[in-house]
Amino acid sequence: MSIKVCKFGGTSMADGNIMKRVADIVRSDDERRYIVVSAPGKRFSADIKVTDLLYRCAQAVKSEGSCKAVFAKIRERFLGIAKELKLNLDMKGILDEIEETIDRTGSSDYAASRGEYLSARIMAEVLGYDFIDAKDVIFFNAAGMLDERSYSVIFETFKSVKHAVIPGFYGMGADGEIKTFSRGGSDITGAVVACGAQAEVYENWTDVSGFLACDPRIVPGAKNITSLSYKELRELSYMGAGVLHSESIFPVRKANIPIRIKNTFRPEDEGTLILPSVYYKMQEHNNIVTGIAGKKNYTVLFIEKSLMNSEIGFTRKILSILEHHNLAFEHMPSGIDTLSLVIESAQLSDHLLEQVEAEINEAVHPDYMRSLENVALIATVGHGMASNVGTSARLFKALSDAEINVRMIDQGSSELNIIVGVDNADCEKCISAIYHEFFTE
Repeated sequence: MSIKVCKFGGTSMADGNIMKRVADIVRSDDERRYIVVSAPGKRFSADIKVTDLLYRCAQAVKSEGSCKAVFAKIRERFLGIAKELKLNLDMKGILDEIEETIDRTGSSDYAASRGEYLSARIMAEVLGYDFIDAKDVIFFNAAGMLDERSYSVIFETFKSVKHAVIPGFYGMGADGEIKTFSRGGSDITGAVVACGAQAEVYENWTDVSGFLACDPRIVPGAKNITSLSYKELRELSYMGAGVLHSESIFPVRKANIPIRIKNTFRPEDEGTLILPSVYYKMQEHNNIVTGIAGKKNYTVLFIEKSLMNSEIGFTRKILSILEHHNLAFEHMPSGIDTLSLVIESAQLSDHLLEQVEAEINEAVHPDYMRSLENVALIATVGHGMASNVGTSARLFKALSDAEINVRMIDQGSSELNIIVGVDNADCEKCISAIYHEFFTE
């Protein structure tokens, strides 16, 4: 029998009634054998996510010596869920033990992980499945990265387990303590479990029916993307299309496992299928552009120097300055005598930007240098762009017609994307103009 690994996000764990819906979805398909869950999310707009409350617990231990006051809200939330579901589970005892451990250790990672742990304990009880603690099958190495042995441990563990629920977001660190992925990391757990279990497909269940061609808050009624490649997903997720954690593709890409994005609240919807490029290219696609996404608040550092191209080590000297200050750059468009560095503004205080500019001046003596702040990057992504003549012309005509001033242009070597830099204030207008050019008849 084929294996499907399913990950359910925070909105799918928000309360007992929604958890019942999740259980119905799982039971409707015998191939859905291994279930990864997030911590409960918001029940309403003013609600607080359980993970945020748990981080506050760790902070309270450091500042007040106890998490009791904050943990009371978590206790109330989970006791309420247990009551809704009429569970035969000693929820009070489990919560007492967690509160005591947070107070004793003050560990932020341990505290933050307990939302997923509790969700998984509850879902395992509801479904009648085995509970497998993520710390027993997901491991991090000394550098804080996923340890590759996680895959073989999952494979061996699942040999004797037909159905199981696994908490997302965390595993065991090299020091033997609980360690978490970055926020949204339950998506990564699901992908790692799918790879270790040698699943046929990884289903990621959330509160939207897949990826849309752009943010529906910018373009209401934006079209659904029925399928896209891992590479397109990586580009769109990184640029702000937040349906799936951008790092979650790596484990499943290695094993050529497709991802299906599905909506817990509309399970009948087709969703979006994310495919390895080898399978994606076998499908028929009429769209030139797959999607558009954007992020605001970048700083662009423009550097100009005659004969830059013949000066050995010029770029290395500049990048070593960024490395010295622990700064990452997003893009580096260049010409024969020009170089631009795109850096997230959040990394740069005014003082640090001045210091970096002074060090670059001293290291390479540019003829001209200036910085431009409050820049938004807009990525237009699609495998079809490379093989369609005039794509760039259409894109830039659309921006010209919308009276948008383009500050920077960068195109990846794969010809999978075209990135433009515009003023923050023009971000939404830019996305809308590109969408209507390629998706409106």
